[in-house]
Amino acid sequence: MAAACPCGTGRGYEDCCGPLHAGAPARDAEALVRSRYSAYVREDAAYLLHSWHASTRPQSLSFDEPPARKPTWLKLDVKSHAMTGADTAEVVFVARYRIGGGSVARMREHSRFVREDGHWFYLDAVAD
Repeated sequence: MAAACPCGTGRGYEDCCGPLHAGAPARDAEALVRSRYSAYVREDAAYLLHSWHASTRPQSLSFDEPPARKPTWLKLDVKSHAMTGADTAEVVFVARYRIGGGSVARMREHSRFVREDGHWFYLDAVAD
């Protein structure tokens, strides 16, 4: 049986986020959010940087936190997905995680995306 995809669609990783992590384009910004969440779960810094727009992408991304400070990602809940233009979109999501033995925390983000040459890229997060 295939491992469930961390992004929460209920599909197997190989049929969900796996192809995007291997280079396939996301069909929309929501699929990119889900693939990026899965990349955080899998600590795939290369994919995260590749799917981040060049204008806002950090130089590097590391998952070298000490175990007591490393988040354990628990669940992704996509609240909304809206096209804001022909090649722009916004997604609001909540990601739940735990650090060490602490309580479950929530990260709410309103993210913006842009499509260039058929590929969606994470641009930034905006305040609600």
